[in-house]
Amino acid sequence: MSWRTVVVSRPSKIDLKLNHMVVRDGSETVRVHIDEITLLIIENTACSITTALLSELVKKKIKVIFCDEKQNPISELTPYYGSHDCSLKLKSQINWDEFVKKQIWTEIVAEKIRNQAYVLECFNLPEWEKLISYVEEIEFFDASNREGHAAKVYFNSLFGKSFSRSGENAINAALNYGYSILLSCINREVVCCGCLTQLGLFHDNMFNKYNLSCDLIEPFRPIVDYEVKTMSLVEFGKEEKQSLLGLLNKEFLIDDRKQTLLNTIKIYVNSMMNALDNGDVSLIKFFKVRK
Repeated sequence: MSWRTVVVSRPSKIDLKLNHMVVRDGSETVRVHIDEITLLIIENTACSITTALLSELVKKKIKVIFCDEKQNPISELTPYYGSHDCSLKLKSQINWDEFVKKQIWTEIVAEKIRNQAYVLECFNLPEWEKLISYVEEIEFFDASNREGHAAKVYFNSLFGKSFSRSGENAINAALNYGYSILLSCINREVVCCGCLTQLGLFHDNMFNKYNLSCDLIEPFRPIVDYEVKTMSLVEFGKEEKQSLLGLLNKEFLIDDRKQTLLNTIKIYVNSMMNALDNGDVSLIKFFKVRK
């Protein structure tokens, strides 16, 4: 069972040898068995990696994330086919019932706002009660945009009234980094289910390759928000990135069992696909963060 998150931060040559990923940076050589890797992040743009290794990583369904010159995630390696019956799964995805899709989006928004309220409550911020009232006011397909109203109250309460998600600062850098990691993990599971990340429930941007993943990620965003809030950020550096990556091994309760965040995402995404295929919202398995 894979469990390692591997980050390559120095200029290195990365290749495959005897089912091991071999990383050589000039001063040392590190070998990691392929079957132990869940996620590989290439942070340094001076790294070189062989196609033999990339091919094996794809076959093993290992997510690979490439970063830009600022060490921020910029792209990922996604296989064409993630399931042996992907043609059947794709036909099913195209035929998902529109009413059920809207119904599920309504549940996703409600769960996201509940988790945001929980984060505010953890920091003794009274606005959490306002967010709970928004959950009670949600209409079908969030027609009244409670998600947007909740986001404004939530971020202003959590990071201050002057905070804006469009600003260039350490907080937004940390949030974007954390969200990117989560989105990549969700992309992996969607592909493994044999579905296309492009075809979303609510998100429908023709330029967005990850519309469906952007839908499914919403309840998970408060996990990153909570972690960033605890950092008291002045700058966003290596230690802060390691802290966010560490979230992938943090345990959450889902389906009455404690699971790492990586396994939680897998169970959640599979339950979503099951709910959409069967037209049954009750099949969704959300993780538990509340007391």
